[in-house]
Amino acid sequence: MLLTIDQILPRDTARDMARQLQAQPWRAGADTAGSLAREVKHNEQLDERSPLAQTLGLEVLQAVAGHPLFVSAALPRRIFPPRFNRYADGGTYGAHVDSAVMQLPGTSDALRTDLSATLFLADAQDYDGGELEIEGPSGVQAVKLDAGDLVLYPSTSLHRVTPVTRGARLAAFFWIESLVPDPTDRALLFDLDQAIQRLGADLPAADRRLVQLSGVYHNLLRRWALT
Repeated sequence: MLLTIDQILPRDTARDMARQLQAQPWRAGADTAGSLAREVKHNEQLDERSPLAQTLGLEVLQAVAGHPLFVSAALPRRIFPPRFNRYADGGTYGAHVDSAVMQLPGTSDALRTDLSATLFLADAQDYDGGELEIEGPSGVQAVKLDAGDLVLYPSTSLHRVTPVTRGARLAAFFWIESLVPDPTDRALLFDLDQAIQRLGADLPAADRRLVQLSGVYHNLLRRWALT
């Protein structure tokens, strides 16, 4: 399931992040990639240990963790600390699949990457190219969003970023370990939760039909969740 969420960060907040990031020292993104990805990764990345990366990363985490649509779709158990990248002057990232397991910074704990997320910090009109192309069952979907918008997609997907030929594409990116690892189960829960929320807008909270549906949702979540 691929999902886009508009303004998970306010536009002005995202643009301000981009302005702060532009002034930072960047390093070659290939330095952070595995042996195969290193050959196709031609972008820049902010050192995740920098104070600005940690401050902005926390702001991104707070925004996504408090967004009902993101939580409904991802059912996050743990979120990898957001990182920041920049594509300019022909920068690109060839076809690759994200690593299945990543070590959480500063710990010995491993995070299973069920979902990948990109939060765009530059407006689409500010650069040419830079589409995130994600391969799925229905073919390739090209995603290019405005500042503050986010795309959520399965980490199992083959994906790439097309060359940026004008301007600069800045974004935050991170991975999610879901409470429900199976993507089919997670998609079913998402559809059910969204239907319940739509019904809840028209029915009183005590309506028995709504209560029963909510009970079905939570019992399925209880059945499938790994904690």
